[in-house]
Amino acid sequence: MLMVISLAACGKDQIQKVRIAEVTRSIFYAPQYVAIEKGFFKEEGLDVSLKTTPGGDKTMTALISNGADIALVGSETSIYVAAQGSKDPVINFAQLTQTDGTFLVSRKKIEKFDWNMLKGSTFLGQRKGGMPQMVGEFVLKKHGIDPHKDLKLIQNVDYANIATAFASGTGDYVQLFEPTASVFEKEGKGHIVASFGTESGHVPYTSFMAKQSYMKKNKETIEKFTRALKKAQDWVQKQSAEETAKVIQPFFEDSDLETIETVVERYKSQGSIATDPILEEEEWNNLQDIMDEAGELPKRTDYKKLVNTEFAKKVSK
Repeated sequence: MLMVISLAACGKDQIQKVRIAEVTRSIFYAPQYVAIEKGFFKEEGLDVSLKTTPGGDKTMTALISNGADIALVGSETSIYVAAQGSKDPVINFAQLTQTDGTFLVSRKKIEKFDWNMLKGSTFLGQRKGGMPQMVGEFVLKKHGIDPHKDLKLIQNVDYANIATAFASGTGDYVQLFEPTASVFEKEGKGHIVASFGTESGHVPYTSFMAKQSYMKKNKETIEKFTRALKKAQDWVQKQSAEETAKVIQPFFEDSDLETIETVVERYKSQGSIATDPILEEEEWNNLQDIMDEAGELPKRTDYKKLVNTEFAKKVSK
């Protein structure tokens, strides 16, 4: 009897290692860091290691080459992989953010902003083919602005240098992520005048995904991972932005607590941080519409082919 109890205890305490590759380090991903810091992954018996692999292509390469078990990256990357005829497709199983995370920052302070003010201006956008740039063009067209005719569009600046280029005097407007947008506003280098996230609607902007083969072999791990994420999403929604900022600050040593709090509050208030891990079909279709509008959609891909909501729905009940 003692031997049986001992063996059962060993099985219960067995820890499953999970390697995550995130596309960038961002306050936008607050629930992920909360799940780590509050021990939600550990409660599920998961030993999670997190590595930042800048750029969607590098993140996807890490996943496909077995350098990571799970990737946190834009859902458009799974469409690109499928279009290349992959025999082991990458499956989206849990959504983390549900809107674009960039903001339109003006060099000059504007009391009453109107999108038509961009006509004739110099606009420093994001890298061509990336989701931020596609959303940016989608929103401009939505407001009757042709990004290639009605303004001077600059999109050949490397992602890491966009903020520096604007601070150095390039552009009248720039499309920036947080916390850079808030820092620029705080320092008087720019002023947030609009949110691309609220303008573009819900999309699976960043989701957790894994190869189909990994998910088939590790169903229990995927369910535990998704359950821990849901706990973190619930926690972030219930707690104040200040409390969330305190918990995730270790991941953002270069940002002060006040800035982190401002960013968390901004993303929460505009509904950018998903409240559950379920990636809805309407969001998937909106993503493909945005890609198609930008001329970056290889071909429309069926929702059920690259999205698995089985685990997300189960833990969300």
